Amino acid sequence: MADIGLSTTLRNGRLQKIIDDLDAAATPGKIRLYSTARPATGAAITTQTLIGTLILSDPCATVADGVLTFAAFTEDASADATATIDWARGVDGDNNFVLDMGCGVAGSGKTLIFNTLSAQEGGVIQILSGALTEGNA
Repeated sequence: MADIGLSTTLRNGRLQKIIDDLDAAATPGKIRLYSTARPATGAAITTQTLIGTLILSDPCATVADGVLTFAAFTEDASADATATIDWARGVDGDNNFVLDMGCGVAGSGKTLIFNTLSAQEGGVIQILSGALTEGNA
């Protein structure tokens, strides 16, 4: 049993706040993909390599039963660097930090799912799916 049990209404409300923050600006939010050495949550990017940027839909996601499911992402048609995608930062359309997320392939249990984590400079980057599960959902 989970250490904490939240009502579905509370789980959904917390997830809706993430959506509202990603969608807060006049332009859509973004998912920025980085190489290793993830900084502390929300901390400045220093030595991390920006691999690519994908644009979120607007609205960026939906919430049901304690699960946030991202809508379609606009692919990055030309990756910025050749590297392995390790983690992602979600920002609103004005580049304000919202959340950091793990990246993986199917079955990895990560928030954002890719067919491959290997990116080639100038190549296409696509996120297959993305979902966040809140609390004890």
